[in-house]
Amino acid sequence: MPDVVFPLDSARSFADQQKIGHNRWHPDIPPVETLKRGQTIRVDCREWFDGAIKNDDSADDIRDAPMDVVHALSGPFAVEGAQPGDLLIVDILDIGPIPQETGPLAGQGWGYTGIFAKNNGGSFLVDQFPDAYKAVWDFTGDVATSRHIPGVSFTGITHPGLMGTAPSHRLLSEWNRREGELIATDPHRLPPLALPPEPSGAILGTLEGDEYSRVASEGARTAPPRENGGNQDIKNFTRGSRVFYPVFVDGGNLSVGDLHFSQGDGEITFCGAIEMGGFIDLRVDVLKNGMETYGVTENAIFMPGRTAPQYSEWLAFSGTSVTLDGEQRYLDSQLAYQRAILHAIDYLTTFGYSPEQAYLLLGAAPIEGRFSGVVDVPNSCATVYLPTEIFDIDIRPSASGPTKIDPGMGAPRSANPS
Repeated sequence: MPDVVFPLDSARSFADQQKIGHNRWHPDIPPVETLKRGQTIRVDCREWFDGAIKNDDSADDIRDAPMDVVHALSGPFAVEGAQPGDLLIVDILDIGPIPQETGPLAGQGWGYTGIFAKNNGGSFLVDQFPDAYKAVWDFTGDVATSRHIPGVSFTGITHPGLMGTAPSHRLLSEWNRREGELIATDPHRLPPLALPPEPSGAILGTLEGDEYSRVASEGARTAPPRENGGNQDIKNFTRGSRVFYPVFVDGGNLSVGDLHFSQGDGEITFCGAIEMGGFIDLRVDVLKNGMETYGVTENAIFMPGRTAPQYSEWLAFSGTSVTLDGEQRYLDSQLAYQRAILHAIDYLTTFGYSPEQAYLLLGAAPIEGRFSGVVDVPNSCATVYLPTEIFDIDIRPSASGPTKIDPGMGAPRSANPS
């Protein structure tokens, strides 16, 4: 087994560990370890809310989830010889959930998917689903099932939702400038247009005192993907993948977290993957002057692994860039994808699922989302492909009509919904 360079005790909080990670991006957060080129390591990772979400039948914890503490990131890890302008090569060798254990914190042999409330993050379909819901998933080997969404089981496509390098001071300043200008266009919007630096809840490794206060006031939130990689939520970042990250600071300062047992394209419910605590095995190396050599001025490039679930039969749903109220939009691919997902949700409700169960399922299962047409004015076309083999019943259209499933207890809804 590789050297465990970032161990975690699942019975203790993220800030009360042998090595302290971070939940903000900043070049001055010191690395927890310096790695050699070609070194193979194992990193333990907490689920992104550090145990705030429980294995129960209530969604109040999703409703009240503390957004200022995410994401719980393991690292940063410096790599010997990495300098600005290089590409950091990261191979994902293995990844999986923490084995079943006793203890109060999330991630031990199970995970969860959540629809976030409009006043606490929202989701891709926030106008149709403004309240908080949750589904808990149990893991049996590489298969996920849920008491909250009966009648389905599927192979997980485990991956890190978040991995990236530290920004330079210049790049961090640019992030804060452009996102601040966006927020200023509608500062009271729910959900917000972006998340500005927030000192409350910041975890910054070993920083203390005035240095902690300065970095906490400047550090970028980890919610969006940016030029350094970050929270890209790409489900195909599974074992066997090789990722090339731009290096902006000496050492690169790689961090990783937000592990997912499975996810559909888009992580559409915001907490749309199956969130888990777990481990990831990585090998690191450096491609000198790689950014200039290959024209990688920003954003990671990657070679996906070959271990995705092998489904052969799909039912696909399409959508176009017309709102539910009949307003025509010009080549709005995001709207078209929303309409495709709403189409799939409506279809699944004819088999007995609630809209919330269908939405949670589409966020967690390995659906394929595609922008299928982006040139035919005025309508773009997006499609979502749902593997039919994950269902206990046949969901294909037929002359006999849909077979009804028992929806069970349904997806827990938070108390005092909006």
